[in-house]
Amino acid sequence: MKKQEKLKSIQLVLFIAFAALCVYLIIFNKEIYHLVAQDGHIRLVCTLLWASLLISFVFILIDFSFTIQLRRDYHELNYAVHSDPLSGLANRLGADALIEKYLEMPVPEDFGCVMFELSNIKEINNLHGHAAGNSSIRDFSEMLNDASGGSCYVARNGGNKFLAIFETADKAMLNAFLSEVESNVIEYNAVPGHYHLRYRCGVAFGKDASADIKSVPDLIALANRRIFDKSC
Repeated sequence: MKKQEKLKSIQLVLFIAFAALCVYLIIFNKEIYHLVAQDGHIRLVCTLLWASLLISFVFILIDFSFTIQLRRDYHELNYAVHSDPLSGLANRLGADALIEKYLEMPVPEDFGCVMFELSNIKEINNLHGHAAGNSSIRDFSEMLNDASGGSCYVARNGGNKFLAIFETADKAMLNAFLSEVESNVIEYNAVPGHYHLRYRCGVAFGKDASADIKSVPDLIALANRRIFDKSC
């Protein structure tokens, strides 16, 4: 789509350049100017040519605007398909699209992931209603997104689970992210009126993966199992 838009832009620029050159030659070349002015047949031909050029120019602009609108619609559709409407994060499909490029290769040593579980969301739903539960999910999602600082890809993995994917990281980066999440939650829970959030998480890092972890999905499944090993 970008290639098509680039070609349309080049076409439009060339059209304007050649049209401007024709106008320049007719106005500033005295021989051509007098020839056009004195011969009615040439004037008719020029008029028809200019009418054709004008119509072509209009249709090029319309085609160009359609291409831009198509690109905008594509991005909006892509966002709708790969984003979670409740949390504002990427959804499971969006995370799968990222993971797919690693399916046919060994787990990179600098690949890391963290699986989060918002452990008391059922309790919040039962005590305060699903609206409060949805609000808690949105707030926790914002805290994860803020803590990521663009260093990782954060997605809602469905229900009360969230996934953070680090394509290039080390343990220090993962620990800094986890510390920031913890600080955000502590600060959030200290605000009067907020429903206290509790979460667990599991961490898996490519460099430390055992021999039975042969793919990125295996590594993510390991992070999911480690949720129940200990609380973060």
